[in-house]
Amino acid sequence: MEATKKREIKRKAASFRTKCNVGQYGIIDLFKSCEGCSFKLLRYPLGEDADMGFTLKKDDDIIVFTNTSSRLSREIFTLAHEIGHVILHMESTVSFIDDSVTISGRSTDEMEKEANYFAACLLMPEDKVREFLDLEIDDFKKNGLSAMDIARIMSEFSVSFDMVLNRLENLGKIDCIQKAQLESERNQRRVSNLLRSVGGNSRLNEASKEIDIPYEYIDYAIYNYNRNAIPMETLEKVLECYHLTIEDVNDRIVQHSEEEEDIDDLIGGLTD
Repeated sequence: MEATKKREIKRKAASFRTKCNVGQYGIIDLFKSCEGCSFKLLRYPLGEDADMGFTLKKDDDIIVFTNTSSRLSREIFTLAHEIGHVILHMESTVSFIDDSVTISGRSTDEMEKEANYFAACLLMPEDKVREFLDLEIDDFKKNGLSAMDIARIMSEFSVSFDMVLNRLENLGKIDCIQKAQLESERNQRRVSNLLRSVGGNSRLNEASKEIDIPYEYIDYAIYNYNRNAIPMETLEKVLECYHLTIEDVNDRIVQHSEEEEDIDDLIGGLTD
């Protein structure tokens, strides 16, 4: 990626970050920071083997989806990646479907690389990483970093252990040998144990299984039910997210026979 392009992405990530609730170093809650943004955020547990997220245009709306069956730290990065697509690419492309290849950085697609770089700059800005290392890690330049230090950084910036290592390597704070040593220490001690040892946010290493669907999605669900696209059971699941029943929207319902389908298919249908 060209230096000019990197600088542009870094600037746009910094601009979006000003809209977020930021602690001393990291964004406190990226999901909450998306409220009032130009896109609608959907969160739903599709399963560990499903796609990790997507961004698409649906009529006049931009929809961002994250799979809450992923570990929370991975889901946060996925959201940051999708925000990158919204800000960098949605004027020229209508959809992005992201899986473990695109999110992990193994994709050769240039737009996926740009979205990953945006996510890294948004979640772990270089100046904040440098400040944390200087102020929070004793004798960093002399002693280097331990796996417990990485867990502290992970918890402060709400990212995964792997992302911390990749970001530190890309910023020239560790080399490939140090990275391999930290990975080995991580494998021996396990991330959940490291987070507990430093009093960090252990939820980062767990899937939230959160269900968060914008209220407007009720209209979409009713519309699809009335067109025989989804069954009554799926509509009821959507309504349950808002503590509503069929009786509450009965005046908008067309009675018809139903076929088996599920809310997973309804959400998946957004990508069709």
